[in-house]
Amino acid sequence: METRSENRLTYPDFLKGIAVLCMIQVHLMELFATDEIYGSAFGKVSLFLGAVPAAPVFMTVMGYFAVRARQTGMALLRGVKIFLLGLALNIGLNAHLLLKIYQGDIALNPYQYIFGADILFLAGISIIVIALLKKLFHGNLIMWLMFALFLASANAWLPNYTGQNNWIYYVQALFWGQLSWSFFPVFPWMVYPVLGVIFQLIEMKYSQQLNKVSSSNLTLPALFILNIPFFMKGFTVATELRAYYHHPAWFVVWAILFMAFWMMLLNRLCKITSDIRVNTYLVWVGKNVTVFYVIQWLIIGNIATALFRTQSWPMLFAWFIVILIVTSALTKMWLKMKNRSISNR
Repeated sequence: METRSENRLTYPDFLKGIAVLCMIQVHLMELFATDEIYGSAFGKVSLFLGAVPAAPVFMTVMGYFAVRARQTGMALLRGVKIFLLGLALNIGLNAHLLLKIYQGDIALNPYQYIFGADILFLAGISIIVIALLKKLFHGNLIMWLMFALFLASANAWLPNYTGQNNWIYYVQALFWGQLSWSFFPVFPWMVYPVLGVIFQLIEMKYSQQLNKVSSSNLTLPALFILNIPFFMKGFTVATELRAYYHHPAWFVVWAILFMAFWMMLLNRLCKITSDIRVNTYLVWVGKNVTVFYVIQWLIIGNIATALFRTQSWPMLFAWFIVILIVTSALTKMWLKMKNRSISNR
């Protein structure tokens, strides 16, 4: 069995592994599933699993580790690289669609797909901002909490650009507003990596108290009960994509409450399943989450242009299994090529 320290090392990767699988299934639901399935109860459950258990959890874990980076310069460079990877991924996953637009088969604005504010843009910007604010705040928990409150609430009162310069719209989409191609704008989405920073600071100062709370048999049931009164309201927002992408401050508060329950539940599950192959696989996915995420989007995005909203049961489930297998195989191939390249230097 794993020791406690080993579980602490594998648990974040376990969380990220489950988060990215939740993302894959919701990508399929959004792009492959028929309207009938998408609007069904199963479709709603799929959308929910692809909401708070996915991107917010992933970004919170990222923020937890981002603030631990010792070299500011390296963190800034990493943020820039991830931002540029987001741009390259947008072009790659929409390559089939962009070709159709270029050929005149589909009448859409290509720039909204090239510059769509997806999660890698958010991740890159967040890493850069956290690296800079770490120097400014110096571990001041109050300052980080105030910044989190600002991020969660600012979208409601920030002005929207209404001028004639189209490029300003694409820049604004990265940060705030209700633009249709703004999926993960900084306001409010950067609040989640900042929550990871806050948890890291709290853990450093109150580790013994946190260990007592997390190890108590009463904590998980208590969190479950606390979630009940607010669950349906949160569920409604999480399953309406436009509302979810531009959610208000109260949703962030509920998401924190739900994530506390979800993460603690998965922590227990990670310990129980430590010797099971599925656990090992999920940890491996989490360790290689960026490569895995990019590859699955390249596959799903390009196939979706041909199969958009046409797949019903059992093909939808079959696609999930096929994409999981192919993505895993290609990720392993990429890692082997990368390791071989490093060893030959």
